Amino acid sequence: MSHAVAGALADALATRVSGLVSVSGGDLNDAFVATLADGRRVFVKTSADVLPGTYRAEAEDLRWLAEPRVIGVPEVLAVVDPEVSGAPGARLLALELIDPGRLGADGELELGRGLAAMHAAGAAAFGASHPMRLGALVVPNDPGDDWPAFYVQQRLEPVARAARDRGALDARGAQTLARVCARVGELAGPPEAPARLHGDLWSGNVLADAGGRPYLVDPAAYGGHREVDLAMLRLFGGPSARCFDAYAEAHPLADGHEERVGLWQLFPLLVHAALFGGGYGPSAVRTAARYA
Repeated sequence: MSHAVAGALADALATRVSGLVSVSGGDLNDAFVATLADGRRVFVKTSADVLPGTYRAEAEDLRWLAEPRVIGVPEVLAVVDPEVSGAPGARLLALELIDPGRLGADGELELGRGLAAMHAAGAAAFGASHPMRLGALVVPNDPGDDWPAFYVQQRLEPVARAARDRGALDARGAQTLARVCARVGELAGPPEAPARLHGDLWSGNVLADAGGRPYLVDPAAYGGHREVDLAMLRLFGGPSARCFDAYAEAHPLADGHEERVGLWQLFPLLVHAALFGGGYGPSAVRTAARYA
């Protein structure tokens, strides 16, 4: 694979690749750090199993999040993603390499303020121009102007069906979720304009560079309710309260936002139930029961 990756990267960047070192790429991708002929180092992710369009969509998401220039986002350097399955050569995404560091107190403040500014940059509608891809799960993203309807029809219901098909959600749990879906309109809080969301903002998708500056990676970006990103960031561990306090100072949240955290966490819990099974289904049902 490494020879194919080096060749595809060299063609895409019109330069020679002098070195390629395998690094951790998560569950879904193989990852490399490539050294180019001029000494530059770039991060490369690749997979023989991703659906056509996956890397093109991720590149579009990264550029969209970077557009307001308010928070760190790796620069997209090259995309090799043929539109047909089985195309020869490697399918890859090459990005600016972020030399890792630690997200300290100053970085958490910068993260909170940066997220507030990114969300405030807004979106044309709730949704996006392409479906959301979360591993093997493809979730609809059809643009609309009604957030509660979008959250029910294009987030909770599709992933609940996927979790049910996997056997991670039983009939009683599905009924509990259906009751929540019927109440989202009254539970969602005051109407808000579409925010520019990362879309998969768990703590593992926030990096710090060597200087402690935060960077956002692996987005599934779309226009949505800004509380969704913040709820996801709190779900599997995450930054300290100073990050969320900095966010609220820069872009105050509506009354009742703390009571809505679990409502927004239902979506990632159901995604994990659909992808991984295990205890995520029961966890989603317990969370849903608070709103049913």
